[in-house]
Amino acid sequence: MNQTEKTFADYKGTENVLVVEDEEMTRNMVTEILEGLGYTVLNAPNAETAIEISDDFEDDIHLLLSDVIMPLMNGKQLSNQLAMSRPTMKVLFMSGYTDNMLAPYGILEENIHFLQKPFSVKILTQKVRETLDS
Repeated sequence: MNQTEKTFADYKGTENVLVVEDEEMTRNMVTEILEGLGYTVLNAPNAETAIEISDDFEDDIHLLLSDVIMPLMNGKQLSNQLAMSRPTMKVLFMSGYTDNMLAPYGILEENIHFLQKPFSVKILTQKVRETLDS
């Protein structure tokens, strides 16, 4: 089966996903989509809350899905901090900014998973599954 023949059922999962997004509507939409596919979603409006959730959550967090540019701490800094206590956690960054705005954050480097906003439900679910399976 090639990529175009896959259905949403192919992107279902049971993993725990920490979604960090300061835009409430985007955060809620991503949460609803992923929960509908079977993922357990922890969501946070900022990096500080994400750190608290991670510290309090006793199970594995399999994926950090984080916006890149956020107030106080960016997504790359957050992923680096969480990696200290969760070294096996995968990371998928998302942003609506252009490449030249993201370059200083190290998000465009090889082997970094990235999701460009705006994205479709299909692209979101594909990228989440692809990142978890990498």
